[in-house]
Amino acid sequence: MDNKNLFMAIAVSLAILFGWQLFVEGPRQEAQLAEQERQAAIIQENIKANGKLASDGSIQLPPAVHNNIINTNSKPRNEVISSNRRVKLSSKSLSGSINLDNGRIDDIVMEEYRNSIDPDSNKITLLSPTGSLNPYFAEFGWIGSEGTFGGSGTNWQSSSSTLTPATPVVLTAETKKGLALKRTYSLDEKFMFTIVDTVKNNSDKPIYLQSFARLVRVNTPDTLGFFILHEGPIGVIDGTLQEIKYSTLKDDYDADNRKPQPTTTSTTGGWLGITDKYWLAAVVPDQNVSVNASFSYQETSSGADLYQTDILEKNVHTVMPGASVEVTNRLFAGAKVFDTLTEYRDEQNVPRLEMAIDFGWFFFITKPLLQVLIVIAEQLENIGIKANFGVAILVVTVILKIFFFPLANKSYKSMSKMKALQPKMTELREKYGDDKRKMQQELMGMYKREKVNPVSGCLPMVLQIPVFFALYKVLFTSIEMRQSPFYGWVHDLSERDPTNIFQLFGLIPWDVPSFLAAGTSFIALGLWPLFMGISMFLQQKLNPAPADPIQARMFMLMPIMFMFFLANFPVGLVIYWTWNNLLSVAQQYVIMRRMGVSIGGGTINKGTKTT
Repeated sequence: MDNKNLFMAIAVSLAILFGWQLFVEGPRQEAQLAEQERQAAIIQENIKANGKLASDGSIQLPPAVHNNIINTNSKPRNEVISSNRRVKLSSKSLSGSINLDNGRIDDIVMEEYRNSIDPDSNKITLLSPTGSLNPYFAEFGWIGSEGTFGGSGTNWQSSSSTLTPATPVVLTAETKKGLALKRTYSLDEKFMFTIVDTVKNNSDKPIYLQSFARLVRVNTPDTLGFFILHEGPIGVIDGTLQEIKYSTLKDDYDADNRKPQPTTTSTTGGWLGITDKYWLAAVVPDQNVSVNASFSYQETSSGADLYQTDILEKNVHTVMPGASVEVTNRLFAGAKVFDTLTEYRDEQNVPRLEMAIDFGWFFFITKPLLQVLIVIAEQLENIGIKANFGVAILVVTVILKIFFFPLANKSYKSMSKMKALQPKMTELREKYGDDKRKMQQELMGMYKREKVNPVSGCLPMVLQIPVFFALYKVLFTSIEMRQSPFYGWVHDLSERDPTNIFQLFGLIPWDVPSFLAAGTSFIALGLWPLFMGISMFLQQKLNPAPADPIQARMFMLMPIMFMFFLANFPVGLVIYWTWNNLLSVAQQYVIMRRMGVSIGGGTINKGTKTT
């Protein structure tokens, strides 16, 4: 009897639960979902009507901002900044201000980096406000059933006058529809801002919101234009690095209808930004939040180029009367220092931020090489060597030579054997010069008898190419080399050799005008490119001469061509190339002497052979 009552009680309980779910909770959830979908539709329609969000979910600037974001009467940057209400920001690494008229971070100056090695030169400007010549700014806000707010058009009030790493700043504002806004800016000692946005619903009805963060850059910046260096929109989306050229975004633009064609991808976390060679600005959402990430381009009404990276939260927040919602975003604005980027990656969970440095296809080689360079440079600095990064280049080149010694040794031995056979090869060409087929047969027979493979010396060198290209990439793209001095007349390894013929290669203390020293012409040739050409010529003298006279002449012209080609390259790269050539010459010379091979070809008399 007791068991029967127990089973009946269980059955009744299950029936009640099922009935509650079917007739009460189910309809309530369906009604709530329908209301959310209705409000989401209202959000979309409201945004489209205001021209602030495309149908695919990518945020677009409203027309009013487009019309005024830049014009032919742009004012000086400092004049624009002084015309706004602002909160100053100050740290060891950054200075600038936040615009209280829209909450934008649009005034960032790099405190530790200048435009040149001249201590009186201007500091690097990263972000600038609208109304100046080249606007570039970060903006955060909300978009939803009550319109767009928190960004353009929001007049913020500040709790203090200066943002520092020790003193966050709290901004507050109220909308006409009863929403209380709060924004807290924090700044660390390096380059990361944290922005916490809160909305409290003081109205008498629910509101529906999505948060956004975006970077806007007006006018295409001057880029170096090198194929090995990416400059432009960049981001990590779902763990994958994405790099988009400025030109690609422009090509996708619907100019006839003046309609952007954004590339939009859903992702959880990640980051989105715009990179220069040495500098990066990037917005970083909460890494646990799903967002729509997009890159876009459009032409403003004044004909200016406008590039934009947007992060739009996918979740639509339902905020009931009296309730509030909070989101956190971050902004990186600073130098692409490898150790700093990896620190943010590891300690603040910003995925693959170090990949903002363009390591290229051989990143699995390039990254370790940069790390080794940095460690060696730090150790050299600790023992008092001021030209630490330049000397580190020399040390790393020696390390690579040692690492590849077995391969290089095999290559140079093969070339030395070919050099020893050169007199015999010349005799065969003279004897069978009119019969190419017979000459090739005799040459192949000689190679077989002497056990020489004419191409065996090439393979070991080919295997080294990825490593040397990776080192070239590191030296070209790393900020650690920027304005790093070397011995003598070199004060900045990232710039071209400052000497040229007008100064008698530095003997005359005269700053040559840039229009005279520019270009890959004779007048631009500095001492280090000249040294590189000489080292390349010495290396050629140790190699077997090409069989074809035309090829031989072209071969002899290569050092001259490379001298002028490298005249405008960063001198750090030229130093590396010269040093590498000299080490190769020394290694090959020793091998030739040990094998009894004459530099001019043939073998050395055994009585005079050195060991």
